[in-house]
Amino acid sequence: QVQLAESGGGLVQAGGSLRLSCAASGSIFRIRTMGWYRQAPGKQRELVATINSGGTTYYADSVKGRFTISGLNAKNTVYLQMSSLEPEDAAVYYCAAWSGPTGPPDSWGQGTQVTVSS
Repeated sequence: QVQLAESGGGLVQAGGSLRLSCAASGSIFRIRTMGWYRQAPGKQRELVATINSGGTTYYADSVKGRFTISGLNAKNTVYLQMSSLEPEDAAVYYCAAWSGPTGPPDSWGQGTQVTVSS
């Protein structure tokens, strides 16, 4: 099993920046891809960004150009650098890990709250 531990959430003003971290432990050899989802109150959980072991990244259209995902491999830690934050980015952010190329994540973190004040 893989355990994921997030950190770095908090309160930031609109236009500001925040960096989230997710450290993986346990059966980390199984990890093929890591990424971030977010869920705002009353909304569905949405995929924000992913990075695979080859370094290929994916971003949701809503965050392209503002968020950067990095890490994985050497330290089994993934980062989500969030810049130019908007009130619409406020949500609980969840780290996720996949062992396969498709399908839902195999592992989830507990979530970290990001609040953006206008």
